[in-house]
Amino acid sequence: MAATLQSVLKEVEAKMSGALDALGREFAAVRTGRASAGLLEGIRIDYYGTPTPVNQMASISVPDAKTLVIQPWEASQLKAIEKAIMASDLGLTPINDGKIVRLAMPSPTEERRKQLAKTVHKIAEESRIVVRNIRREANDRLKAMARDKKVSEDEERRSHDQIQKTTDKFIARVDELLKKKEQEILSF
Repeated sequence: MAATLQSVLKEVEAKMSGALDALGREFAAVRTGRASAGLLEGIRIDYYGTPTPVNQMASISVPDAKTLVIQPWEASQLKAIEKAIMASDLGLTPINDGKIVRLAMPSPTEERRKQLAKTVHKIAEESRIVVRNIRREANDRLKAMARDKKVSEDEERRSHDQIQKTTDKFIARVDELLKKKEQEILSF
């Protein structure tokens, strides 16, 4: 009996952690004017007929806050990397010097920064909704277990409380990540 309760609680923790990881990846892809290797995560290069992520074909470094440097392991891939960046929705112009590709990050305007702040707020709210849906599904499972007499009412109540504490903890982490990302956007 207790093992099924524990499995529900562990599953809640794992799913909420996954939602938080997804939020981190989404935030990394938001272009703030600061160079970040995460900006290139969604870009795939046709590598001998296989769509391959940039970070599996080249080393990506951030020499300063405004520059990304991509150094492919095969010099023949420079043009493909440059073409993929141009075709992406990043809005960046790569500079190919024959050995590396440089990306200079333009500073966003005040209006663009406010728009980005709204975007990250929306992304964070979507993550909060995901966390709350995980809570709702787990609570429904607990109610079903209590209805089927697999757990007592006291165990159900304690588990509901535990799930709520876990939910509160993850919502607080979402808010923390949002605050950090918002500061990064607005302070640049």
